[in-house]
Amino acid sequence: MPRIADLFSRREREIMNIVFASGEATAGEVLARMADPPSYSAVRAMLRILEQKGHLRHELKGTAYVYKPTLNRDKASRSALDQLLRTFFDGSAAKVVSTLLDQHAKNLSSEELENLSALIDRARKEGR
Repeated sequence: MPRIADLFSRREREIMNIVFASGEATAGEVLARMADPPSYSAVRAMLRILEQKGHLRHELKGTAYVYKPTLNRDKASRSALDQLLRTFFDGSAAKVVSTLLDQHAKNLSSEELENLSALIDRARKEGR
């Protein structure tokens, strides 16, 4: 099973979000949903690159290639987060959480803060 081996460029991330949201998409559909889209041939090239990297696969339907993700969004998110953790936070989950809280604590609801607290308590009890 392929892993997300590197972080996506902005355009790659945008394309993956489009494909994840719809479950599948042609190059034309991706192009139509992109903000400030590049040329059609550039979209096709990026789809080919994402396929070569193992993130997408295609099927021929009629005369069009239909692209689908090779991983579900949850697995892809976990893999990307693992890479982000290793690349920017020295593998420390505490550094990631600290950075997120420093940047976004004011946007968290009381319920979200309670959920985070419960997760920390559970991790302590499970000896993590």
